[in-house]
Amino acid sequence: MTGSDILDSRYSWLRLCVTLAIATIGNVGMWAIVVIMPAVQAEFTIARADASLPYTMTMIGFGLGNLLIGRAVDRFGVTVSLSAAALLIAAGFGAAATSVSVLMLSGLQLVVGFGTAASFGPLIADISHWFSRRRGIAVAVAASGNYLSGAIWPMLLSGILVDFGWRAVYGVLAVLTLLLVIPLSMLLRRPVPPEAAMQAEAESCLRARNVSFSPRKLQLLLGLAGLGCCVAMSMPQVHIVSLCVDLGYGPAVGAEMLSLMLMGGVVSRLVSGLVADRLGGVVTLLIGSTLQCVALFLYLPFDGMVSLYLVSLVFGLAQGGIVPSYAIIVREFLPAREAGARVGFVIMATIFGMALGGWMSGWIYDLTGSYRAAFLNGIGWNLMNMTVVGLLLLRARRGRGRVVMA
Repeated sequence: MTGSDILDSRYSWLRLCVTLAIATIGNVGMWAIVVIMPAVQAEFTIARADASLPYTMTMIGFGLGNLLIGRAVDRFGVTVSLSAAALLIAAGFGAAATSVSVLMLSGLQLVVGFGTAASFGPLIADISHWFSRRRGIAVAVAASGNYLSGAIWPMLLSGILVDFGWRAVYGVLAVLTLLLVIPLSMLLRRPVPPEAAMQAEAESCLRARNVSFSPRKLQLLLGLAGLGCCVAMSMPQVHIVSLCVDLGYGPAVGAEMLSLMLMGGVVSRLVSGLVADRLGGVVTLLIGSTLQCVALFLYLPFDGMVSLYLVSLVFGLAQGGIVPSYAIIVREFLPAREAGARVGFVIMATIFGMALGGWMSGWIYDLTGSYRAAFLNGIGWNLMNMTVVGLLLLRARRGRGRVVMA
């Protein structure tokens, strides 16, 4: 099987299964620090804000890694990039297990976060090359590995943490990353046939002409949209536990609401992938962003426990498909040969949006003593995202009209 016949083939779906497995394993670097944070705080006798620094450094590394490892995938291929990232993650986990201070741990979490990024944006970009008609659902499945990792690994690691401590958790993760990710990455060595790559390049160039934006300008607009939607997205995801504590429901209830969001996010990503295969990435992104804005509004009038559970589920079902939509849009409108770098840039913007929004919401809370203004701030950023996406949709439809008239 050669050329475009390989797209959407049985091999493509097999490759997607391997991709999902790698994503579920490799994204543990993003969630492990959340699991061990209380133990780290207790061991080093530090404040909660100081104990949160390793997570912040993880997210910074994760954002940068999506961009730089994405470029490496374009140049060296996904197998080499994943294998190198697995070595980096293992070294980071192993060294972090010997940390003598939270500053040392934070620096090493930057390394872990950087390597972990290979299992998100770069892996999504790679699988997008193997699908055409079903690209939306393929990207959604690959992106779901991040949420599945967050749902599965904390449960698997909790027993080790209780019995042997957080350093043992990191030692186990260092070994498992090497034993699992590198062999699985070897199954992805097959390159995209040149004919299929040329076809994808021609299709993306045609769509790019329709929107009449240069690739650089379109990428920057997508980055701006990604920043806006994820500043908004971070408000419930980062602060739902704190909100529940403030309301007297306790951290356990907040953690359950967060888990409900993540599981709703998985469902949302899969449904959005199916929608994208029918309507395209831009329309799917606008639908998801609009639903997220509605869900944010629902947090304003409701503060009962049952209602917050329901609103959190609605929020998860609304927002889960937003980030994968950016990868689909990049593949629809930007050069296929640069997919790794360009998807990585937009994903980096969304990660930085999460980091900025998480901090900004806390800052607004400190100023006002309430999360109400923080929710309104998130809604404002969400509306900015909807404006940018609406502009892209309008230009794309006008471009198609000009093509038809010609």
